[in-house]
Amino acid sequence: MRLVIADCQVDYAGRLSAHLPRATCHSATEPSYNGLSGAPPARDLPLQVEPTPYPGLVRLIIARCSVDYTGRLSAHLPLATRLLMLKADGSVLVHSDSLSYKPLNWMSPPCSLTTAEPDADQLAAGVTEVWRVTHSKTADRLVITIFDIQHESEHSLGVDPGLQKDGVEAHLQQLLAEQIELLGPGHRLVRREHMTAIGPVDILATDASGLSIAVELKRRGDIDGVEQLSRYLELMNRDPRLAPVSGVFAAQEIKPQARTLAEDRGIRCLVLDYDAMRGIDDSGSRLF
Repeated sequence: MRLVIADCQVDYAGRLSAHLPRATCHSATEPSYNGLSGAPPARDLPLQVEPTPYPGLVRLIIARCSVDYTGRLSAHLPLATRLLMLKADGSVLVHSDSLSYKPLNWMSPPCSLTTAEPDADQLAAGVTEVWRVTHSKTADRLVITIFDIQHESEHSLGVDPGLQKDGVEAHLQQLLAEQIELLGPGHRLVRREHMTAIGPVDILATDASGLSIAVELKRRGDIDGVEQLSRYLELMNRDPRLAPVSGVFAAQEIKPQARTLAEDRGIRCLVLDYDAMRGIDDSGSRLF
């Protein structure tokens, strides 16, 4: 594992785009399967991160330790060498060389950390110190039993400006509302975020015949999205002012199972080209 503290900016390009403006960041990279250093492929997209004002220090510790968690469930990590990260916001994370960016276990703030001396049996087993991390609201507890510390450092990262994401569902909704003709000739926008008793439909439109169309938007369309649109359609078709209402399931990528379920329920599927909608890619001029 390679730990790097650097003044840097970060850009992500994939199913959506994201940008982290220049700031001091922590990066932990893991060896790839061929033994060369380098981060493994991202398994999911970065989460939205708000600006963080925490003025404290981040502690990075490489230690041989075991970890026990008690709370809503119980979990145990046997003795092994791991990265312990104590962040300035109070969170405590336990990482290994697996699971990419995901910790093996963690405790979210607000929580408190106390250090205890090992008892006689623990001393005999080689334990040097015991950390007890207790959540302030739930009393969940993370106990880290440390046998040996191989590396320890502290760093001030300063204020992080936050993650700027591009290509989220809100952007797709805005673009489709502005380019409602992508649904087909003669379609017209009625409103965005049409409210129902169980939540808002992303777009309400009408087709060339004046019939109502409910559009549910996703970046990646799966079965849950089809089920969500089905519930909206059931309610909207009870409203005599809207009925009959047909559905369009629109996404940048639609999984085969979701497409099959949608078509079985009479819901039309529409794959959206985000770059073409933004005007930075001409899909008509591509060979494939």
